[in-house]
Amino acid sequence: MPILRPTKIEGKVHTVLVNGDPASGLVTDRVNSVKVNYAGFEGDSHSGLTMASCVRVLRQYKAGTEIRNVRQISIVSVEDMDVIAEKMGVEKLEPQWLGANILLSGIPDFTLVPPSSRLIFSGGASLVVDMENEPCKYPGDVIDQHHPGFGKLFAKNALNLRGITAWVEREGMISEGDTISLHVPPQRIYDFRRD
Repeated sequence: MPILRPTKIEGKVHTVLVNGDPASGLVTDRVNSVKVNYAGFEGDSHSGLTMASCVRVLRQYKAGTEIRNVRQISIVSVEDMDVIAEKMGVEKLEPQWLGANILLSGIPDFTLVPPSSRLIFSGGASLVVDMENEPCKYPGDVIDQHHPGFGKLFAKNALNLRGITAWVEREGMISEGDTISLHVPPQRIYDFRRD
């Protein structure tokens, strides 16, 4: 029996972004569309089937351990970005300042979309939500270049609003203007604090 359930929620791709040079830092550059393969966004610095473990999984693996790359793509929403900007007291934040690959709209509480949900794009690609992308200081450094003195406010104000990381389940294209359908697994609370 199929466990993932299609929802009536439909999003829209506003911006597609790629970082072709990891030496240049966190910032991504806008493109009209991108070819998506099993390694991620073609030409993006986070592409790859595997990656060296990083701070996200330090409790699971020693830094630098080769693991499956479930952080191929970073996605943020217009709605969450607007809330972060308002809380920080700045007029606007740009997705490229956060190193995002997709800016979308229309999916409520996007950062809280459950892990293992599917984002199915009208261009054929399908992404699996890995988990919430916890805020860190690095976007703050970029924000300071555009809003001096405000970057230090990012991490605290972006909590539960920073977007998600995802990996590719189905190859295809993702383009500005694409629609996105959201499919979610059943939601249950797991009590992990058992004795």
